[in-house]
Amino acid sequence: MDSNDKVEWLMNYKAMLFQLIIQSQKSLITPEQLVQEWLDLVRLLFKTDEITLYRVEHLYSGCIDVEKIARDEYDSVYQAFTVPFLKGENLPKKGNLSFRFSDGNELYLFLQVPDALLEEFTDEQLSSFVQATNEFITFIKQMTFGTNNEKRYKELFNVTEKFHSSLDIEYVLGEILSTLERVFPKYAYHFLLAIDDRYKELPTEHFNFERASEEAMSAYINGKVQLEQRPGRKSSILYAPLMGKQGVYGVLQVKIPIERQILESEKDFIRILANTGGSAIEKAKLYEQSRKLIADLQLINATSHQLNSTLRFTDTTQYLNDQIARFFQASAVGFVFIDDEGMEILPGSSEFFHENEGQRYIEYAWKRIQKEKDSFFVGELAGKLEEEHLLYRSLMVVPMVHGNVLKGFCIVLKQEAYGFTFDMYKLLQSLIHHSTLGLTNAMLRDELEKLVITDHLTKLFSRNYLDRSISESIAKDEEGTFLLIDIDDFKAINDTYGHQTGDETIIQVAQLIGKTTGENDIAARWGGEELAIYFPEKSLEEGVAIAKQLVESVARSTNPRVTISCGVAYWSKEQPSSVKVLFNQADEALYKAKKTGKNKVIICSNDQ
Repeated sequence: MDSNDKVEWLMNYKAMLFQLIIQSQKSLITPEQLVQEWLDLVRLLFKTDEITLYRVEHLYSGCIDVEKIARDEYDSVYQAFTVPFLKGENLPKKGNLSFRFSDGNELYLFLQVPDALLEEFTDEQLSSFVQATNEFITFIKQMTFGTNNEKRYKELFNVTEKFHSSLDIEYVLGEILSTLERVFPKYAYHFLLAIDDRYKELPTEHFNFERASEEAMSAYINGKVQLEQRPGRKSSILYAPLMGKQGVYGVLQVKIPIERQILESEKDFIRILANTGGSAIEKAKLYEQSRKLIADLQLINATSHQLNSTLRFTDTTQYLNDQIARFFQASAVGFVFIDDEGMEILPGSSEFFHENEGQRYIEYAWKRIQKEKDSFFVGELAGKLEEEHLLYRSLMVVPMVHGNVLKGFCIVLKQEAYGFTFDMYKLLQSLIHHSTLGLTNAMLRDELEKLVITDHLTKLFSRNYLDRSISESIAKDEEGTFLLIDIDDFKAINDTYGHQTGDETIIQVAQLIGKTTGENDIAARWGGEELAIYFPEKSLEEGVAIAKQLVESVARSTNPRVTISCGVAYWSKEQPSSVKVLFNQADEALYKAKKTGKNKVIICSNDQ
């Protein structure tokens, strides 16, 4: 090969590499395909089919999926390459022409080239080949890095959307786990949770602060990713805090095989995912707390309202007894009235307090109130009462005070020890205070009204509100159309995907109903997977048209795909009806739709 041929050979090679780069930028070719096309080009240039490309995995971090060089071969190969190529050395028994490419990583190319051709290559030629190839390898690495980052952040975007749509901690942890397993399948994952929840289907355990490693504790306390590398271990461990704005809810533990070296970009992805997950967990915890608070406020508000609206004193105490027994799972509830003549057990108290054994609990409570002048609760009564075999072992006592005057006290018992929590105790204090004073809070009443007329899951109206609205419409309007809707084969959705997906399916259908209905229409959750729409002042034809549109929209837009069946009923001044009859007609039509193939609209005739 003369000098002109050498120049032409090298220029052709560079031109072909350039063409590959242009091709990759104009098409959807992957880095792996690009490497394969480059190897085909090398085969052509060196006139050989015997070619092997190796990478050192712990240096190259898996950017190009080619065969790994064995660890016992690495040292000898590395030492042999004092120049970027070897001719005729046959090391390590892979070919008579070998190249080393490096841009901070190690790639080795072994070729079996015809001896006659091998003699024609000069060191200058081969060095130029290595230089040109190194530039190409750098491009592939950058392309791979960009592709990987794009895929990762698409995953991050998708999982963040899912976090926003859920208030279930188990679902959030499951999505974190599945995302990591897709992005980094060679790593192993575990959650060390600082919250009380337990999830049997996920790799979780309670964060043990006494046995946790220094790195795990540092991640939890400082809120920063920590890497634990200990000699002799089969893996290094990365700890990423599950951190929200108000605190850290645990640590994500990532086990990395010792032969791999985690990149900073991988650490950043895990850190961002853990932080996003931590915020979602915090939101779910706050939601749980707000739900409990709303339930507590509902209890106080409903009880106060009921007590203020009840004229008979016996009814008030019986109602309060029932509320406390139900809400606190209490075994016995008593109300003791105190005046100058002594103590009186009020009507509505549990029968137990009228017995001798019950009197001992009342006497104990009265002595404590006189001494401490305040509420109290006891988790374990054993040893505090002289009874040898106590029937009830947990106790809460709250004085009933009006105008700074002690009117009596409420005593609540439970059979098992430590049956009441401190939160229950504080709630009982508030409940008795509001019940005794008979105060009504306007804000709570507004909140209660909102909760009463709205279904929590779907954000549609409640069944009661729908009933009321139809009654009012029949009384004042000229006509109206009623749709009763059922999600077809809903049990199969729950059985196949789980109840979380079942709830999400109901929400999807409810959202489509919301898009279909107008401002004056009333969409409600009928019960379970059944929904309903009432169209005041809409003709039967208009209602049926909307129903058909909704059937098509649900079949087209839901994921997982579901269909709905609709039963339609209609009334007018010429064809009067009632709420009950209208419901029965729509239900009959829905039944017929389900029996005749589903995914359809059936109109009920009015000749009943």
